[in-house]
Order: sequence, then structure tokens, then C-alpha cells
Amino acid sequence: MNRIKKGDQVVVTTGNKTIKGQTGEVLRVDGERVFVSNLNLVKRHTKPNPQAGQAGGIVQREASIHISNVMLLNPVTGKGERVATKVLENGKRIRVFRSSGEAI
Repeated sequence: MNRIKKGDQVVVTTGNKTIKGQTGEVLRVDGERVFVSNLNLVKRHTKPNPQAGQAGGIVQREASIHISNVMLLNPVTGKGERVATKVLENGKRIRVFRSSGEAI
């Protein structure tokens, strides 16, 4: 069970000074890497593709960040906190914050 999933609000804990400490929503999780909305933007030079209706030029998009460099944002405290998994009596697994023990 991944600790970070699509749609989670996360805080970037490490990286260059432009993204460190920033928060955003996870767009997708790709193995050990996550894509966070409007963070870690890179410029990509693309060729036009008339079959797909795609214009050429310089496109700005999100680059991936390693999953160890982000923490889940606790909405109560507004800080990034560590996450653990807890197994309920019925066998279902849930994610909980380690500091408070409250479910996500």
C-alpha cells in the first residue's frame, strides 16, 4: 500500500529552493516518483504533430519528484507528517498520521 496516492496534498521536504516547502496536489504516482501540480516545472521543446492536433513550441510541464522527498500534508496542523498503515479488525488497511494517529 503506497503512503502517497493520487489526489493527496503533499509538502516538498527537500530539493532546490524554488520547490522546497511548497505544497501541491499529487497528479499521479509512477512507481517511486510522484508528479505534483505546479511544482518542479520544466520546459520541454516539442515538435508539432498535426495528426494529434498538437502545436510545436516550448511546453511547460511538471517533472517527477522522488516519493521520499514529499510528505503528506495534515489538514489539521498544516504541516507535513509521516504516515503509517493500520489494519482494522475487519482486515481493512487505512493510512494514519504517526504523530496523532488520526485516519486520513
